Amino acid sequence: MITKDIIVNKTVFKAIELDLCDNSKLLMITGARGYIMCGYLNINTAQKRGDVACIVTGVKTIEDVINSNIVALTAEAQKLGVTMGMSVKEVLQKFSY
Repeated sequence: MITKDIIVNKTVFKAIELDLCDNSKLLMITGARGYIMCGYLNINTAQKRGDVACIVTGVKTIEDVINSNIVALTAEAQKLGVTMGMSVKEVLQKFSY
């Protein structure tokens, strides 16, 4: 497992890269206001829980996540101004206020 701190506007996010048994990876960036996850995790569950969450796909590393765009999000993420197709860098800005 690899963890990395990402700092945006003095807000610290934790990036997590976890190797799975089939040579795939579980990837996530999490902070106090919300999180961004790879497609292995379930956006419907996040929605039901009222989480501020977004999904990215086609990613293999933390850097890929940072450089990707949102393909799914919860209503709570929308309330913070996150939209479909928004870059993760922009989302982290919104999650840092």
